[in-house]
Amino acid sequence: MRKPHLYVSFLFSLSILHHLLAAAASASQQDLEEIAGRTHKQQQTHTHEVHCSRERSRAAWKVIEEYLMPFVVKEKYQISRKCRLHPDNDMFRDQEQHKVHFDIHEWQCGYCKKSFYEEKYLDMHFNNRHYDLLNVNGSRCLADLCGALHCDLVMDIKRTKQKCNPAAATKSRQLCESLADSCFPISGGPSSNRLHELFMRQFCDAHTCSKGTKPFSRGGKKRFSIFYLSISILTLMLLPLFYALGTEKWYSRSQANFTDNTQEEALLKSFHSSHTSCWSQES
Repeated sequence: MRKPHLYVSFLFSLSILHHLLAAAASASQQDLEEIAGRTHKQQQTHTHEVHCSRERSRAAWKVIEEYLMPFVVKEKYQISRKCRLHPDNDMFRDQEQHKVHFDIHEWQCGYCKKSFYEEKYLDMHFNNRHYDLLNVNGSRCLADLCGALHCDLVMDIKRTKQKCNPAAATKSRQLCESLADSCFPISGGPSSNRLHELFMRQFCDAHTCSKGTKPFSRGGKKRFSIFYLSISILTLMLLPLFYALGTEKWYSRSQANFTDNTQEEALLKSFHSSHTSCWSQES
């Protein structure tokens, strides 16, 4: 009988080999994409230059999705396209929706199905190969709203403690209040009125140099803890192994008990036979 843990180890080794091969195959592709990007920029003849940070736009949308949209959905409220927070007003939205994330090191372009090792190389690919699919009409740079939406709090960057600038805080608050007024007008009905109040508390109140007021005070989308999620996945992976080991142990014990019982029965039969034979001789 083969040991179940050998089969599990074999599958684990295959998984590691798959990741290594994918990384090796993708690494050269990333280099080619970088070279193609530099060549494309050098040979570019059109004047459609985008002055909008994709990374900060992505952070702004993350804030909207996690700390605003759950409340909008709960109120069953339809955000107007005139509102700068509407998905149509993000020039990168269509491209971001065409990102396919299979694994931690496996990204794919939804347009042409090319695979990439890291998201930044997929971003470069979009800039180089699918520039024509950018929605550049009108004022559509979501990154411009980062001052109001506290994007830095959701970006993977090291933040150094800086002295609060009252002028900058006032400017960000004014932008924040203008978003609240245009997206959730008080005259728009009960739902709009409640969302206006929430937006002010969730985003605008924190734009001050006074201590004690923090952004996202009303909470946001509920997410599973990475730790508990990892433990759950690990438990599910190990359950078959524990089951197989337990079954094997139970089978071994059953065999041992069966052998012991057989021996006991043989001894009893032998004893009974000898006892019967002695009784017969005495008779």
